[in-house]
Amino acid sequence: MTSSPSTDAIADAWSHHFITANGVQLHYVMQGEGPLMLFLHGFPEFWYSWRWQIPEFAKDHRVVALDLRGYNDSDKPKGLGAYQMTELVKDIEAVVQGLGYERCTLVGHDWGGIIAWSFAYTCRHRLDRLIVMNLPHLAKFAEGLRTPQQLIRSWYILLFHLPWLPEFLLQAADYQSIEKLFRDMAVDKSAFTDADIKAFKTAAAKRGALTAMMNYYRAAFSPKLLEQTWDILEIPTLLIWGENDAAFGKELTYGTEAYMRDFHLRYIPNCGHWVQQEQPQLVNQYMREFLAVSTGAE
Repeated sequence: MTSSPSTDAIADAWSHHFITANGVQLHYVMQGEGPLMLFLHGFPEFWYSWRWQIPEFAKDHRVVALDLRGYNDSDKPKGLGAYQMTELVKDIEAVVQGLGYERCTLVGHDWGGIIAWSFAYTCRHRLDRLIVMNLPHLAKFAEGLRTPQQLIRSWYILLFHLPWLPEFLLQAADYQSIEKLFRDMAVDKSAFTDADIKAFKTAAAKRGALTAMMNYYRAAFSPKLLEQTWDILEIPTLLIWGENDAAFGKELTYGTEAYMRDFHLRYIPNCGHWVQQEQPQLVNQYMREFLAVSTGAE
């Protein structure tokens, strides 16, 4: 079992800030100095899901872990238009520039991975490296959505498109569904302490957060995803994959190299969807190895 950092250790290790980007105020946690490494969390998380990576990579980077728009302490704009992928990508570019950088290493998991892949195609001039965890290349995701097995895995996407019902279900019984999402989708149930679960519940309970989370799904998935063509990315890319992901089948990683010029893939067995929290030491090791290979340093 890996215990989570104590509250005192968190307070000593990193600092909290806000930045106005693309017309919204975004909260972030920052630690370290050097080239920018920007972390994007998924659903139903917030910056805290990167608690094991922040201090490790702050040794030689300026690490910034965002609360995406709609989450935790970031603004929660109303309306589906605020959660279109074009707006989410603009947020990230504005953050990079607002922090005084031209480029970054971008790290994304789950929804953060969707944004990271989209950013790589839209703003590739802003990227040095791309690291994605348990979210397939969007071409492979689109292929998967044509198969019965992935459609069954992705049943929740249809549920989340419904008005008000998903919010009602997620907050019922003191946000019990939030706890189940983390513990049921982890192979190592001890990866999440009671304090961790409380932190995720508290973030989800903030006014407007649940509807904002659902609006990502309601706004961003469309038939265009199935029709889009994808060229080859030149950016060095690492895909880390917990093999026991209940949301995305391992087969969605097969053939990703066809869309990459410099592609690295690391599987982690006996690990679920929350890979960077369930197996943080291995994730950090694979990230370190990738950084060394892709930069010629270390």
